[in-house]
Amino acid sequence: MGGDPGGIEPDEYDGVAVPCNLELLLLLHERGWVGVTLPAPEVVRGWRDAYMAVWEGSIDGLEPVEGFKDERRAVLVGTFDRLAEAAAGQRESTG
Repeated sequence: MGGDPGGIEPDEYDGVAVPCNLELLLLLHERGWVGVTLPAPEVVRGWRDAYMAVWEGSIDGLEPVEGFKDERRAVLVGTFDRLAEAAAGQRESTG
């Protein structure tokens, strides 16, 4: 998330891979895989803000079909927020 913001535009590989990787990390955490440590909730929220700023700034240039933007935005924000919530819960349980 700290690299070139053009790499996470919605039509770039990492623009698609980042939310997928977050979902995978969350799945591993939810399944209780040993050794899974989530980043701090503040870090996840920072990632969300950076990612969504790039997404919002470039999605219109791709001319999405009616309704796609709102639906996809909800999924993306939800993914980041679910991970941040899980990270907060992990922090509370480890003290």
